[in-house]
Amino acid sequence: MSDNQDWLQRSFNTVWHPCTQMKRHEALPIVPIASADGVWLSDFDGKRYLDGVSSWWVNLFGHGQPRIKQAIKDQLDKLEHVMLAGFTHQPVVELSERLAKLSGLAHVFYGSDGASATEIALKMSFHYWRNQGQADKARFISLENSYHGETVGALAVTDVPLFSNTYAGLLKPGLRAPSPDARRALPGESAADAALRAIQALESLLAKHAGEVAAVIVEPLVQGAAGMAMYDPLYLSELRRLCDQYQVHLIADEIAVGFGRTGSLFAYQQADITPDFLCLSKGITGGFLPLSCVLTSHPIYQAFYHDDVTRGFLHSHSYTGNALACAAALAVLDIFAEEDVLAVNAAKAQRLNTLMAGLRARPDVRDFRHRGMIWAFEVDTARADFAQACFAAMLRRGCLLRPIGNTVYFMPPYSITDEEMAFLIAATEATLEELARASNTADGQSIALP
Repeated sequence: MSDNQDWLQRSFNTVWHPCTQMKRHEALPIVPIASADGVWLSDFDGKRYLDGVSSWWVNLFGHGQPRIKQAIKDQLDKLEHVMLAGFTHQPVVELSERLAKLSGLAHVFYGSDGASATEIALKMSFHYWRNQGQADKARFISLENSYHGETVGALAVTDVPLFSNTYAGLLKPGLRAPSPDARRALPGESAADAALRAIQALESLLAKHAGEVAAVIVEPLVQGAAGMAMYDPLYLSELRRLCDQYQVHLIADEIAVGFGRTGSLFAYQQADITPDFLCLSKGITGGFLPLSCVLTSHPIYQAFYHDDVTRGFLHSHSYTGNALACAAALAVLDIFAEEDVLAVNAAKAQRLNTLMAGLRARPDVRDFRHRGMIWAFEVDTARADFAQACFAAMLRRGCLLRPIGNTVYFMPPYSITDEEMAFLIAATEATLEELARASNTADGQSIALP
């Protein structure tokens, strides 16, 4: 049987890895994974790694979750896939019905991944206004430091220069509103105060540009690639009010934060609002298969329902509404419904917060924050290569973390035990001690590792 070195070299020779300057893997090896179980990944040499980021935020209930695995196996014996243009099938109908009931939105359009969901929502909003005779409403407002994907439309509403600057010539300029990030609170201000200041700035944008704006797109409650920037739900309730007042759509990008990650099934529910469009992906299948969808209201759907084919939404993907993926998503919803996941997570988060008391008290840790099953903090460090150095040091200690700049975050599978979390925390503290002792400061800019 091949070992790590063999698979590493074969991968390096032929696989172009995402979010990666491939040359850096000359010094920072790729980790070949042979199998996974629960929160643990295992390489071909038998070493295990605790998956502290749910494999890019997708794996909700642990690797190899039996109910999801069985649902896919059962579906495989019936139907693996059929095109959704002119056809339908049981899993996609049942999933659509359940998502509509859970979200308060009536219609579901399927894609394949998070970026495609963003593209769908942007195109739908633009096309809606065109169908309504308001073709001038063709721009989008997004937040500073926002991340919505890396296809061309999604990059236009993404504010991460490392990802978007190279392709600026391809992108349609949008408008940026200040982030409601609670870390921006002034002395004496609360998170709600910071949110209200950001809303005032957004209202100024809308007052000036509403006639040309189709939608405002936000990541509800947590801006992931911004370093897990967390903000008060008041921002969302005020945003809903402004979108109604100025007649623009509200797009909730819950690709990363949906399905319980922030403590409620959908993050926007903590503000007691309903968006015009809801983008879902990542955790929707528990990390088993690619799937995304956009939910929207019946009035928006009706604007496309017409004898004129050009008024229809003709966007498509070959694997739209794949039956196996939909079966996995239905199993995810079953787990939420039958295992009281949100309540279990809330109790677990309280215990894990206690375990993190020592980490939180470290002198080099600042802005420690928590929402649902997400924890994050900044590390005071002069190292330009902190993200890479921390990533490598954690791997040596048997843990997978991918810092964003000098932000360290935990987004583990919900199945993580207190003992496993204690292991992850201890490894993090040991890594911070190691890096603090290191006297050499690397040159060059650290690449973001979302």
